[in-house]
Amino acid sequence: MSLDQLAAAERGYARCGPAERLLWERLSVFEGAFGRDAVREVCASGALPPAEIRMVLARLAPLALLPVDDLFDGENDFPRYWMPHPMRAVGARRLTERGERWAVVLRHRRWCVKLARRAADWWQSGRQVDARDLALRELPDLAVAMDPTTAPLSASAEADTAVEIAVLLWFLWVACGRAAEGRTRLRHALALLDGEPSARALWLAAFLELESGRPEDADPLLVRAWAAAVRDGDEGALGMLAHLRGATALYQGRTRAAEDAFREALGLMAECPEFGPTRHSCWVGLALALCRTDPEAAQEALDQGDLEHESRWPRVGRDLCADAWANHARAELAAWDGEQDRAAEYARWALREHLRIGSAAGAACAAELLAQMRMSAGRRDAAAHLLGAVDLLRTSVFDTSYRPAEYCAVTRARSETVLRTLLDDPELRDAYEEGARRGLFALVAEV
Repeated sequence: MSLDQLAAAERGYARCGPAERLLWERLSVFEGAFGRDAVREVCASGALPPAEIRMVLARLAPLALLPVDDLFDGENDFPRYWMPHPMRAVGARRLTERGERWAVVLRHRRWCVKLARRAADWWQSGRQVDARDLALRELPDLAVAMDPTTAPLSASAEADTAVEIAVLLWFLWVACGRAAEGRTRLRHALALLDGEPSARALWLAAFLELESGRPEDADPLLVRAWAAAVRDGDEGALGMLAHLRGATALYQGRTRAAEDAFREALGLMAECPEFGPTRHSCWVGLALALCRTDPEAAQEALDQGDLEHESRWPRVGRDLCADAWANHARAELAAWDGEQDRAAEYARWALREHLRIGSAAGAACAAELLAQMRMSAGRRDAAAHLLGAVDLLRTSVFDTSYRPAEYCAVTRARSETVLRTLLDDPELRDAYEEGARRGLFALVAEV
């Protein structure tokens, strides 16, 4: 941002009328793009009543805003805008001079809470792609609200809001491949929190340790979360914590403990949980725990999960993450039965779904399973392509300290055996390197 740009912004500000100047100043609190409803909720008050927002925004837009086309499928076709940094700098300075900045920032934070809650509700009701897209699009503003140190009064005064937003966005961190970011943001907010965290905040903290490859760090948080849930009478959190204990046990390869925990979660969860993992995810977790030791029981768990899910379809929609892992379990079961083609198709479906929602760990595990299927079918070039793309994904997403789940590590060990065989062949080494260049998104339609 240069001095010339700031000077141009000042000249634009000087050409505005009083209402446009006031809106310009208040819009400076937005980090990312915004629509008319957001402007009305954050900026309307006092000398700028809600009824005038639309006309004032229309007059201001040519002077200080850029139009943005970031609507996703199914969203109402209303104009959205972004304020360039020089305009924001001018507006922020003037807003501070006016003495209104703290009030507008607080309204912005309350709007961020409502936004995060809407995304969480969409995820829970089956609009999972929309929920993810909404959260990602609004992340610049949500990220500011998740940082208590940017609060106008004190960090501790806004730590509750920061934690609440981070917890509402649990699906973005846990299911959509952004565990490292979520862990950093939640830990920062919790460190500034006065008093004891809620059971759900501790549940998410434990889940993010697990997703980051640190199950040993999740255990003490689970204990604290369980105590908080009992203390607060949060029955919904008890089911979520039982599910997480199952996921932790499955991660560590303790399949019997995982089976018991997932069954306990099913007994504790409501028919349609209003927050957190679904009942379908518990059935799928149970199937994953059983598929390598008791295939018949694993198939029964998948069937029961499908039956239960179909009966609740109008209310809950699809759980894309559970669907992806269900296809992974079906691939394992089909391979157990010797149906390699069907197993490969299920593994490919699992890979597509994991890539669709952004789960790097799930995509890597599904791709390695698919590579085994292709190797068994004699398609060694396809296996080499997949393994090259998986290694690219692993090195770009996970740090060197990351330890994959035991469930996935078994598949990984088999893949490494295959890989050592493949790389002895110059042509297959070339295929491996080509896969690493192209990546899984490019390959999934071909393999």
